[in-house]
Amino acid sequence: MSTWIGELFRSDVGWNHLEDLVDIGNRMAGSAGEREAAELTRDALEDAGAENARLESFEIQGWSRGESSIAAGETSQDCIALPRSPSDSVEAPLVDLGYGLPEDFEDADLEDKVVMVRSDIPSYADRYVHRREKYYHAVEAGAVGFVYRNHVEGCLPPTGSVGTAEDPIGEIPAVGVSSEVGSRLARRFDGEPIEVSVDAEIRSAESQNVHAELGPDTDERVLVTSHVDAHDIAEGALDNGAGTAMVVELANALAAREDDLETRVEFVAYGAEEVGLVGSSYHAETADHDAITAIVNNDGVVRDRTLEFTTHGFDGLEDAAETVADRYDHPVDIVPRLGPHSDHWPFVQWGVPGYHVMSTSDDVGRGWGHTFADTLDKLEVRDLREQAILLTDLVVDLAGEDRSVEPRSTEEIIDDLEDQDLAEGMRVTGDWPYDE
Repeated sequence: MSTWIGELFRSDVGWNHLEDLVDIGNRMAGSAGEREAAELTRDALEDAGAENARLESFEIQGWSRGESSIAAGETSQDCIALPRSPSDSVEAPLVDLGYGLPEDFEDADLEDKVVMVRSDIPSYADRYVHRREKYYHAVEAGAVGFVYRNHVEGCLPPTGSVGTAEDPIGEIPAVGVSSEVGSRLARRFDGEPIEVSVDAEIRSAESQNVHAELGPDTDERVLVTSHVDAHDIAEGALDNGAGTAMVVELANALAAREDDLETRVEFVAYGAEEVGLVGSSYHAETADHDAITAIVNNDGVVRDRTLEFTTHGFDGLEDAAETVADRYDHPVDIVPRLGPHSDHWPFVQWGVPGYHVMSTSDDVGRGWGHTFADTLDKLEVRDLREQAILLTDLVVDLAGEDRSVEPRSTEEIIDDLEDQDLAEGMRVTGDWPYDE
């Protein structure tokens, strides 16, 4: 055991790949940079020893950022467009809705207004309310524009997509503003007319998923996943270059332990995650769900030292994570609730066992993620290596004949979504896939 751990802790394979990814520049879904990142990841997986490294392409709704603006009074306020905002300009009174909880929308008159909401939730909220849920509550309430205000200080306007699977382009123009600009708008212009303008190029485009494999040729397989795309305003180191670097590091470590694998392991780096889980949804539509014994989705790893495993109510996944943590006497956080975001979800929503693996944080939201500050200097190579040790052993455990993780029924997932107050938000955003 100690030999592979020592080799992994000296490895630069994952970190070097992370540097390659962030140096590309724009990795927005459907861009040439996303394609380059996918090709680099395919080649890195092949160099690590994985077999059948390949790309699988698919069509997506393309969107490219143009100029955006907010005119308020005699002032011009800095902003950026939210991806898949329509290209449009509206003028209407601003309504500062604070946190933008569902009940806030019920109590406000937003017809023909521009609504502004924060990117966080208060401590008394029962659950996290996603950006897209706030956006579509605004649409349902009759708003004509949407302003998303970052809660993280530092003059950092947030990005993040709108739109649905059926209608990829949103219904009203949407922009992100920094905490400081949001504060200024709320103080000086709440109730006053402002103009929100978004210019964007909307076209057809192509994205791709990266696949590679290791281990015995079994029908069953463990998926080890990440997403390779990132928002165009930053390097995308945290979200999610680090996750894809982890997948490459795990492939390198598992290639040296291939004899320990008793189930096929498939590595997948998805495209177009940031615009609606498009790549993983494409994969989920074509894959045999019954053959997938577990998913280890790396989205948000390496940001901090301790790993967090969202286990979605699968007892076997919780047991496996605790087994590995106990083996190394290393702390981890286990979250047994559902997490209907990121690339595990197109499978988990149908009862396929899957983790969302990320780093713990006491902060609400993405921190530096989805801002200009998502850069390589926020990450530590030590954290990548330490977490790779735990995750390598976890994948070996999940790929063992002695580990069986029972799938959950779709009805159980639906019941949990209702009980955990997640169903309403999914219905509002068009993400509810079940027959009513």
